[in-house]
Amino acid sequence: MVNGYSEKWLKQGFCWVYPAEILAHPKRLRTGQVVKLASESGEDLGRGLWDSGWIAVRRFRDDAGPVDRSLIAERLSAAQALREVAVEADTTAYRLVHGENDGLPGIRVDVYGPQVVITLDTPSVKPLLGALVEELNERLTPRGIHLAWRPDPRDNVNTSTLDSGLISGHRPPGDVRVTERGMACLVRPGAGKDIGLYSDMRTNRAWLEPYWGGRRVLNLFAHTGMFSVAAAMSGASEVVSVDLSQAYLDRAKANFVANDLDPNDHSFLAEDIRKALDRFRRTKDLFDAVILDPPGFSHGSEGRLSAKQDYPRMVAASLRALAPEGWFIGALNLGMVSPRDFHTAVREGAKKSGRSLQLLFEGGQAPDHPALVEFPEGRYLKFGVWRCVG
Repeated sequence: MVNGYSEKWLKQGFCWVYPAEILAHPKRLRTGQVVKLASESGEDLGRGLWDSGWIAVRRFRDDAGPVDRSLIAERLSAAQALREVAVEADTTAYRLVHGENDGLPGIRVDVYGPQVVITLDTPSVKPLLGALVEELNERLTPRGIHLAWRPDPRDNVNTSTLDSGLISGHRPPGDVRVTERGMACLVRPGAGKDIGLYSDMRTNRAWLEPYWGGRRVLNLFAHTGMFSVAAAMSGASEVVSVDLSQAYLDRAKANFVANDLDPNDHSFLAEDIRKALDRFRRTKDLFDAVILDPPGFSHGSEGRLSAKQDYPRMVAASLRALAPEGWFIGALNLGMVSPRDFHTAVREGAKKSGRSLQLLFEGGQAPDHPALVEFPEGRYLKFGVWRCVG
């Protein structure tokens, strides 16, 4: 039984119930057990899976039907229909199931050419894994299916105790070549967080494509360099990629080669972005475009960085390395930060740097990462392009 507050949100289409909203429940519920949701008046509010974490129940349906393979088949059919329309030609890496936003809370399915990765947020949804794998094998006939975990930090789940890795088919012998609108990327589907491509950025990269020509570009937190490759392929005069990890930069160079680009025509710097930005500022080594897309947390030679807390400071430092009328390209992949707060952080950073910005474009995640309007958390990716006017 849930309280009135939860009842209101469930009736609006929200699919989570928090522990504080549970008024009563049977004893000895197992994690992953199907439970009936009901209001204080006894009204049936659907079926979900029980959890002992920061979310008590993830609702899978708003009626009395079963949470089984037939439900997974129904949701997968709807998800596939969207991707057939939303995923561009010559794109072989995309998200097939986007959790709550595709009616399968806590479950993501990503396709990387012949390989598929299933990512689960919590052990409570694992009872559905077998049926999901069977459906994916029938529909996609992949060469391999891999399992990964992405629990919320608030659950304090020890991922080392969870089974992960290849769960069906065959492991690829090496990196897998996939394409994003014709641009090649070498990915590692069985590598957990180090797969090497964020397909949710695809439409943002596409929007920028006509504007790279002749520009000198600085890509901060470059990862495996897909923004760098996109800029170079579209005529950027030079791309400087900065990342703490030399391993990521080596993969970025490999992605340049995979697209018939010479890495020696560009620069790859393995260092703390704060140190690099300070040097660019002091030497007046300015760029026509600066890309700032930090991870949630990082630890470099200059100390710890929190994307949420330090974003205004990072924006300010980026703008000090930007040439007059240059473009600042900012992103933040944190569901806990609203679009409004993201824009506030950029505005604060511009104020700190003494510069003024014009917003040219506001983006978000690609359409294979849809955001259900009843689920505000679905709008996790913030992205914008600003022109420096002062």
